[in-house]
Amino acid sequence: MTLATKITVFRICLVPVFVFYAARYGLSVKSGFPVEAFRYIALGTFIVAAISDGLDGWIARRFNQKSDLGAFLDPLADKVLVLHALMILTVVPWGPHGWGLPIWFITLVAIRDIIIIWGIFYLRGKKLTVNIRPHWTGKACTFSLFFVLGWVMLKIVPISPVYPCLVAGAFTLMSLVEYVQQGLTILRPKSA
Repeated sequence: MTLATKITVFRICLVPVFVFYAARYGLSVKSGFPVEAFRYIALGTFIVAAISDGLDGWIARRFNQKSDLGAFLDPLADKVLVLHALMILTVVPWGPHGWGLPIWFITLVAIRDIIIIWGIFYLRGKKLTVNIRPHWTGKACTFSLFFVLGWVMLKIVPISPVYPCLVAGAFTLMSLVEYVQQGLTILRPKSA
């Protein structure tokens, strides 16, 4: 197992730690006695996991540590981290007056991911080579998701998280359209 893959596995192992402390913080907020230490531990864990995402990719490229296992685990680790963070910040309050993520937002992100994953399996089931190219809309979607999660967890700006969710939602839809178009291009037979 390469160092890059070990870092990816470490990121997956951080997810339950994040979920535990994020849920504990949300429950403490709900009880009326927020324990800020739980929030800081959850936030720190999330930041370490997010940094490890960039680090494992850099190491894999820089030191030629690309592997099939790493190529499989890296996006899986990203999805596991982000979807768990979205679920926790939707289900438990992180501040007064519904300071958290709206249910429509996590629904939109989950639908996007389900459609993309289903499309990949469908194309592979048709014995087609699936070579989805990264696109700026996907990168903007990922960045905006991390921005929204940071917005809720940091609680620095007292503006409702709904507004950054609207921006991230737009990027989520744009990336879905782009990846569906790439899938349709793969599905269409090339003219001779």
